[in-house]
Amino acid sequence: MKWFATLKSELNKITFYRSLKFRISFLIVLTGLISCSVMRFGILQSYFNRAVEVRVGDVQNQMKVLADHLLTYNYLQEPQSDLINAELEQFSTLYDGRILIINDRLNIIRDTYNINQGKTIIAEEVIRCFKGQMNYNLDEDNGFIEVTVPIQQAEGEKYRIVGVIYASVSTNSIAANYDILNRNALLISTLMFMAVCVLAFMIPRMMMKPFDKMTDAINAMKAGFADDLIEVNDYTETEHIVDAFNHLLDRMKVLDDSRQEFVSNVSHELKTPMTSIKVLADSLNTQEDVPVELYKEFMTDIVDEIDRENKIINDLLALVKLDKSASTLNVEAVNINSLISSVFKRLKPLANEKNIELIFQSQREVVAEVDEVKLSLAIMNLIENGIKYNKEDEGWVRVTLDADHQFFTFEVEDSGIGIPEEEQKHIFERFYRVDKSHSREIGGTGLGLAITRSTVLKHRGSIKVNSEPGEGTCFVVKIPLSYIQS
Repeated sequence: MKWFATLKSELNKITFYRSLKFRISFLIVLTGLISCSVMRFGILQSYFNRAVEVRVGDVQNQMKVLADHLLTYNYLQEPQSDLINAELEQFSTLYDGRILIINDRLNIIRDTYNINQGKTIIAEEVIRCFKGQMNYNLDEDNGFIEVTVPIQQAEGEKYRIVGVIYASVSTNSIAANYDILNRNALLISTLMFMAVCVLAFMIPRMMMKPFDKMTDAINAMKAGFADDLIEVNDYTETEHIVDAFNHLLDRMKVLDDSRQEFVSNVSHELKTPMTSIKVLADSLNTQEDVPVELYKEFMTDIVDEIDRENKIINDLLALVKLDKSASTLNVEAVNINSLISSVFKRLKPLANEKNIELIFQSQREVVAEVDEVKLSLAIMNLIENGIKYNKEDEGWVRVTLDADHQFFTFEVEDSGIGIPEEEQKHIFERFYRVDKSHSREIGGTGLGLAITRSTVLKHRGSIKVNSEPGEGTCFVVKIPLSYIQS
């Protein structure tokens, strides 16, 4: 056993040496990473602060010139000058923002957005400006800089503030340059970090023999997924990598099981109507002198099963088209208000059958770049579910449409049966039904929400659900106004 003790001692020394070398390398890498991150953050923050100061300075200078023009053309008393109005519009377009001209009675005599014109404004920035303080406020969350400049009229050797120019200008150009600088800084930091990694791991890499063992184990699994997990416990570091790989292996097994379950579900869903049709047809064939009424009843049932089969096939084809990576959307500018109204007209007869009230509330007119056919189908699925899974004679389905400068949002809310919390994470899965018996009764295939989610994701949007059993369900869909190419 002496040789075993000696071997064990030498292995312990090698293990300690490798561990020490790796920790030194790790400290070098960590130091390099922190240095690169601090440098990148400092450059970006310095640029952003400087860019905001420059933008504020430019805007204030332009606003001072504009203030002189307002006094020259007596615009505060007679705000009809085409020249000044054109200059205001040009200023608003140039800085992608909004301008308010406010007189000494705090009345807004001109609003380039034509929203608050003629109204009274009481804001801290405006009050300060009337006291002679030029100031600005940066709203990073919404991407705007609010700037105020007083309109000063000379009265002898003194000046009297007779109005205020209030401007809200966009920081989109600053953000765009910030993103470019961020990418460049990230690239430089990455290259520097890679260089540090190469230097830090050049020697320890030669000593990391356990990785070879782990590689051999991984290669042994290429033929398929085995039940046995990889075990290489030489170092803590290798354990982490093996754990990550084993987690990945578990995930792949789950995906494979999901694929098999999907195939099984498809087979079952397609087989069920065919089985019903065969039973009905056999019943007719085995009976002689079948009454006309029974014959019509069976044929009606057969037609219903054929319609169900056809709906499943159509939904599957829709999903296949959406799943194809090469599939394209026929994107065009579409009036979303009109689109939702047309969906309401198509679903009105279904709602009338169950005496469900359909409500459409629009906060504004919305035009967006979407695939009208696919988005119409997605909206129809949500509203149709709200009708089908609702309370007869007292229920309602409400669609609320709104938009900002980047996205439009529509909410489909109903007073229906609701969805249990534990079921909500599964409702977008194919063939998943919360209440299977009720879904089959009303003709659901379990594919509608899967189609809706795929359509929303194709438009680079998002869909969320909020629901309480017995209190109803609300789906919130958010989609960019301008289509984003992949």
